[in-house]
Amino acid sequence: MSHLFPNYARRPIHLVEGKGTVVTDSDGKSYLDFISGIAVNCLGHSHPALIKALGEQSQQLWHVSNLFESPEQERLAASILQDTHLSRIFFCNSGAEANEAAMKLARKYTGKHSIITFEHSFHGRTFGAMAATGQEKVKQGFGPMLPSFVTVPFNDLESLTAAATEEVAAIMLEVIQGEGGVNEITPDFAKMITDICHDKGILLIVDEVQTGIGRTGTRFAYEQTLLKPDILTLAKGLGGGFPIGAMAGTDELVAAFGPGTHGTTFGGNPLAVRVAQAVVDHIFDPVFLEEVNMKSIYLQKRLQEVFQDSPFQLRGRGLLVGVDCGIDVGPLIEELQESGLLAVQAGQTVIRLLPPLTVSIEEIDEAVDILCSVLKEKATVS
Repeated sequence: MSHLFPNYARRPIHLVEGKGTVVTDSDGKSYLDFISGIAVNCLGHSHPALIKALGEQSQQLWHVSNLFESPEQERLAASILQDTHLSRIFFCNSGAEANEAAMKLARKYTGKHSIITFEHSFHGRTFGAMAATGQEKVKQGFGPMLPSFVTVPFNDLESLTAAATEEVAAIMLEVIQGEGGVNEITPDFAKMITDICHDKGILLIVDEVQTGIGRTGTRFAYEQTLLKPDILTLAKGLGGGFPIGAMAGTDELVAAFGPGTHGTTFGGNPLAVRVAQAVVDHIFDPVFLEEVNMKSIYLQKRLQEVFQDSPFQLRGRGLLVGVDCGIDVGPLIEELQESGLLAVQAGQTVIRLLPPLTVSIEEIDEAVDILCSVLKEKATVS
């Protein structure tokens, strides 16, 4: 009998070791990890820089309260915000926490309560983040949601225009909806959001918990769009596997988040900050990001070649890729795992690939070959 709540549909393998893109289970079987902890292990498993950072910090300080000054937090914040229009950061422990902080800040600064979100979005499982999420399956069984969230279809210009009233404090979105099916924002929709926020004094919250920290080939996915967020949320890849989240904002918002307005016991603790600094130093290097883009182009090209004569549709950007199979991909995910490739579902019909940003060309080839082998019976695949 397990002593754990059964709130996870766990896969029947026990992973015990990882190196780079390869993980090994308790039976000694190896897999290509194209889940990366759901976009978390951006530098792969057991990266030397992260091992070094964590080891050194563990011999100095593990935890001190946020009652004390932290030059280390200041340095990490400056590294994240460099060359952006954002100027302040609040550190926390997860993406849901970062989104909760963002919603609180938006409401307190504007004095308004309504927040527009989008169908198929995912912002977390805490009560505020769950109410913001545009997927009913996340909300079932928990009773009435928190009020004041208006959810409209993604990339629907008419619906957004109708919802953007004077009572709206913020529009909250993902540049690419990861959990919802790897759905990208269209240029027209990004422009409309920008115009509406400017014209009506509405804040823009961009949730980059999954797309941030190099995942799409730039530091943040919004940099590839017209969007200019007032508030940006980060987590997952920021710690490379160590729990940390962050909410960034513009200087205008500072007065709304003074002492006592929000807080966290563990957020920005020395261990997390030290590891995240190593991650940011590594990934924000232009040479590293150029390599991510090169590998992204290669992966997309290989997939397009393989699926050019099939009904499957490719989605995504950078190393966040979706293969829409048009059928329930749950069984396919299991077959891929049996063949040595770990992938994750996005919505019901999409196989989502999230390799470490350090994945090699050879590992991409191997993963595509496995994918082709598993899917060849489902459609005509070259």
